[in-house]
Amino acid sequence: MAIDLSRCIGCNTCAVACKVSNNLPKDVWWNVVHTEGRDFADTSKGTYGGEMQLSWLPVNCMHCENAVCEEVCPTGATAKRDDGIVTVDEETCIGCKSCMEACPYDVRRLIENEPEYYLELPIGDPAAKSHKGGTVEKCDFCAGRIDRGEKPACMELCPGRARYWGDLDDPESEVSQFLSGRNATVLLEEEGTSPSVYYVS
Repeated sequence: MAIDLSRCIGCNTCAVACKVSNNLPKDVWWNVVHTEGRDFADTSKGTYGGEMQLSWLPVNCMHCENAVCEEVCPTGATAKRDDGIVTVDEETCIGCKSCMEACPYDVRRLIENEPEYYLELPIGDPAAKSHKGGTVEKCDFCAGRIDRGEKPACMELCPGRARYWGDLDDPESEVSQFLSGRNATVLLEEEGTSPSVYYVS
């Protein structure tokens, strides 16, 4: 995935689309939008009367090539698919939080107790995974949608069209075409995880 930060308007549609599509429990967000340089949402950085700027940083699982979360998982619940998507098997996860401690991106969520929902009936994508107390979860790039040949919900519903998706090994894919000739960066490159989410300013 690639994210064009110059097109992100901080609307949180990606976060809400992810929450609904994956039928996430209360207080669980796999996709968050940070206001860059500030502790509070939608507040400008800079000096009043001087140069000020308002920008956002959407963050979800980075689906790293060198996934440290997978390395430390004692049960094999965290695994990487052939297409590079890192998943968590809720039936195998024991909620030990080893992956949460190892992940430098703070994108994993522990569901401590039995999940609670805003609605009494399941919503979202029919292929969305179930949620279970005592397990750790995270973004799976909407793996069920990907398997059907669709795009992740966060990307498809972005009103600013700030997200690009596809096979990075295919030079003709949408994401490869977008990244071609652009100066892309990844978060925390120094961690050596080789993330699969790229940012362009």
